[in-house]
Amino acid sequence: MRAQFVLSEIGVGLRRNLTMTFAVIVSVALSLALFGGSLLMSDQVNTMKGYWYDKVNVSIFLCNKSDAESDPNCVKGAVTGDQRKQIQTELDKMPVVENVTHETSDEAYKHYKEQFGDSPLAASLTPDQMQESFRVKLKDPEKYQIIATAFDGRDGVQSVQDQKGILDNLFELLNGMNWAARAVMAMMLVVALMLIVNTVRVSAFSRRRETGIMRLVGASGFYIQAPFIMEAAVAGLIGGGVACAFLLIARYFLIDHGLALSEKLNLINFIGWDAVLAKLPLILATSLLMPALAAFFALRKYLKV
Repeated sequence: MRAQFVLSEIGVGLRRNLTMTFAVIVSVALSLALFGGSLLMSDQVNTMKGYWYDKVNVSIFLCNKSDAESDPNCVKGAVTGDQRKQIQTELDKMPVVENVTHETSDEAYKHYKEQFGDSPLAASLTPDQMQESFRVKLKDPEKYQIIATAFDGRDGVQSVQDQKGILDNLFELLNGMNWAARAVMAMMLVVALMLIVNTVRVSAFSRRRETGIMRLVGASGFYIQAPFIMEAAVAGLIGGGVACAFLLIARYFLIDHGLALSEKLNLINFIGWDAVLAKLPLILATSLLMPALAAFFALRKYLKV
């Protein structure tokens, strides 16, 4: 009987403050959708880091005849056979190196034509103008500086380039966007909490007569507060369910039927459905506990029992 009374009071409270209840649901849904989106964005960045950092190479570009005439790093002329052999030997002995691939000028020219054959510059290039290089895969991409220190400025070496540095700029941009989303999410959570507190306060004020009677007949403080707390929890849970639906719909349409089908983005390793589904229990738990706790502390101020 008591459970039936509490449930009936929840329904009455939600209907009585329908506009504010709707506002709570919408604000909770938006804030938790942003919360889940920021978590998924972090997972996506980490997935991309793991995928691309495993593929990046350190490139040691060697001097050619053209560089000897124009590049200050190659004033001693093009790389010689002995210099090339010495670099190869040292790379093979370094414990941080996983494997080494030598790319000749002809191979570099072929790869360039495959990637940029339509550009006007490609028509004017010849194989002897392309730089041969060593593509070095490291066991730990963070240890690029060991290679740079060992070979940068060496006779026959034009430059040492770390592809990881290019990716770091991209990931810094993505992380910045993620923090911006978290800032918006934090503001939306504050708005949701304020709405919950106001909703509970209005609900408690509108039912002050009923709560006064319950107090007179000896009802416990928890029994009086329970309908208000559960109203907020139910509204929040509905908002959490909407937020989960947003994330599932976004994953389906944005990635499965959007970005993943783009030929320009086919090299990006997108997060899977398991990452999305793993966030849903956290979102639902937050949507239930956050309004309930906000209502509990609000009632301590606005509903004296």
